Parts: sequence; structure tokens; C-alpha cells
Amino acid sequence: MTDLPKIEVIVPEDELLAQIDKLADTLAPRLTGEWTIVSILIGATPFTTDLMKALARRDIHPTLDVIWLESYRDARESSGRVVVRADLARSVKDKGVIILDDVYDTGRTLAFAKTHLLSKGAREVITCALTQKPWAPRGEDGVDYCAINAPGRYLVGYGMDDAGKYRGLPYIGALD
Repeated sequence: MTDLPKIEVIVPEDELLAQIDKLADTLAPRLTGEWTIVSILIGATPFTTDLMKALARRDIHPTLDVIWLESYRDARESSGRVVVRADLARSVKDKGVIILDDVYDTGRTLAFAKTHLLSKGAREVITCALTQKPWAPRGEDGVDYCAINAPGRYLVGYGMDDAGKYRGLPYIGALD
């Protein structure tokens, strides 16, 4: 068995779930009519699952779809280019769309996804991230909703990875 690197717990599981529940409270009043949640694979999967459960507890049941966008591959820094590895399975024409991502960092991936979904006929697109880095764009150019303000460190756990590892940790941790 290999030794795990030192991973500092940044957001424990109970706090993480409480923040997602709070986010559902914030989103709920806006989600009238037909909505689709588009989860950006692979990192946003746990966030998507828990947010959808929190919305269901509020009797809100959006359609779920996924898009696989890649800009990191197995590196710790973005390549600067967003690639569509797999596109949506369902139409978003005339529907509201919430795009979910795990980390809002440079804003490049969410901006690309928003433009992509609007070009497919979405009536409106809301961006939402589990975590937001301190240097991420704010204000009009920023993410619409965020559950957790994260430190400027490399995050793992709860869907976030280091070359594919540590996605299954039930908390958000930071690598040295």
C-alpha cells in the first residue's frame, strides 16, 4: 500500500453538506418553470448529486444532464484550452440551465460552457460552483452562485482529484 500524501481537511463533510443545503435554499426561489442541471464531468459529480437531493427535499426536480469538459487533463494547472470530450444527451432549447462545476478558478471552463449552452438555445444559464478560489473573477464576470470560498491551494476530495486520485474523499482537502 502506498503512503497517502499529507492532505489537510479544509471543509469537513458535515460543513460541506450544510453549505450545499444553504445553496439549495438560495437557488430554490429562482427555479420556476423547466430547468436542467448540467454537471461538468468528472469533478462536479458528488456536488451535483447532493445539490439535486437538497433541491428534491424542496420539491424541485430539474432534469439532469452532463457535459464532459477538460482543461486540466492530469496536470495541476489548466492548459488554457477547454475541450468538449462529451456533449449533452438532451436538448436545453427554451429551458433554464444551471451549470455545476467543482472549482471556479480562472472562469474559462464556466464561460465556455455558458456560451456553449446558450448556443444550444437555453433560455437562461446560471453558473454555480462548489468552490471558488480567491483570485477567481468576481462581480459581473464571476460565477453566479458558489457554496464555498476556498483557499488558494490545490484541492482534492469530493470529486476533485490529483491525476485521478482522491475524488472519493468525503471532504474537501488541500495537498501541500
